[in-house]
Amino acid sequence: MSLKLAERVARLKPSASIAAKKKVTELLASGRSVVDFTIGEPDLDTPPHIIDAAIAAMRKGDTHYTATAGTPELREAICAKLERENGVRYRPDDIVVGCGAKQLIFEAFAATLSQGDEVIVPAPHWVSYPDIVGVNEGVPIVVACGENVGFKLTPAALEKAITPKTRWLILNSPNNPSGAVYSREEMRDLTDVLKRHPNVWLMTDEIYEHLVYGGRASASPVQIAPELAARTMIVNGVSKAYAMTGWRVGYAAGPKDLVDAVTKLLGQSTTCASSVSQAAALAALTGDQSHIEQTRRLYATRRVRMIELLEGTPGLRLSKPDGAFYLYPSVAGLIGRKTTSGYVLKDDLDVALYLLDVANVAVMDGTSYGLSPYLRLSFATSMSAIELGCANIRKACEALFDDRTR
Repeated sequence: MSLKLAERVARLKPSASIAAKKKVTELLASGRSVVDFTIGEPDLDTPPHIIDAAIAAMRKGDTHYTATAGTPELREAICAKLERENGVRYRPDDIVVGCGAKQLIFEAFAATLSQGDEVIVPAPHWVSYPDIVGVNEGVPIVVACGENVGFKLTPAALEKAITPKTRWLILNSPNNPSGAVYSREEMRDLTDVLKRHPNVWLMTDEIYEHLVYGGRASASPVQIAPELAARTMIVNGVSKAYAMTGWRVGYAAGPKDLVDAVTKLLGQSTTCASSVSQAAALAALTGDQSHIEQTRRLYATRRVRMIELLEGTPGLRLSKPDGAFYLYPSVAGLIGRKTTSGYVLKDDLDVALYLLDVANVAVMDGTSYGLSPYLRLSFATSMSAIELGCANIRKACEALFDDRTR
């Protein structure tokens, strides 16, 4: 008798970004040379003082279970960080640490969603939001936020999307994949709408908060509208700012009832985040922060260079990102073009596959992020890879407009 999977798992799609990374890894292992622009993590190493703290923790015996919500020292450090950098005050009992921000998003929805509850997800969105909502019996309400509104949710669109079934709104700023950053004024306008709808909770994913460019700053909605703190969950972690994706440490701040519910679920799944990783995260939040600005400047330089190299490429329309480490160019101008083999590109997934086949460049399709036709290109990679990959993309796009190749 074959194993019967639960319907909720059967409905669940694999993570598009993880699937793309797996494909690139397989191609590289087969000996093919591929420029990887699918990367959703810093290409830098964890700063040495953080690694040293982890080693020290292991040597002194910090290799056991911790409190499920996280060590007291780390939760104190998170509170201090939130007050220092975000202007919001929380107590350690309002903090929960998990195995990455993704786990905390999952458990928050597991703790609060009942069948049919709606979650508003502005698109473009991180690939996992809708699927995490769906596997927890919720209904993702994807709201398209196009280039004409800077890839941002507007107050009018939010108001229109809210129904009696709405339970949550997810905001991600800086945004993956578009790099959009909500200004304080834009965030205030959205929180004004939420004030009129006390049934709607707010989840604010701030994982890219330190990666902003052009003098912009990332604003936390709880700082702007403190009265929403009672129904807001701030999600963050050390993965992006400290190049610690593999350490798997995220944290969330919110009302104690919600934090307690998430902690209860963690206690029945992972028990706690790695004690060694928590020691490293403590060092990250309390130690030297100068590398964050160095990292931001490095990505700012790469951002400018990638835009320079792709500007004017036939069929591409670029938008300059204000944050994160991605470009999200439109490929509308390539849809309907015919390849040298005679195949007509029908959507952005076709374009992504074409670039992999012809240009040896791996990119993410916009369909995975809920808004087409776009591609996500990561500049969290070396300058040499950016130079080569962009040159190959330009050449492949030009070939689609060269009638002599038909």
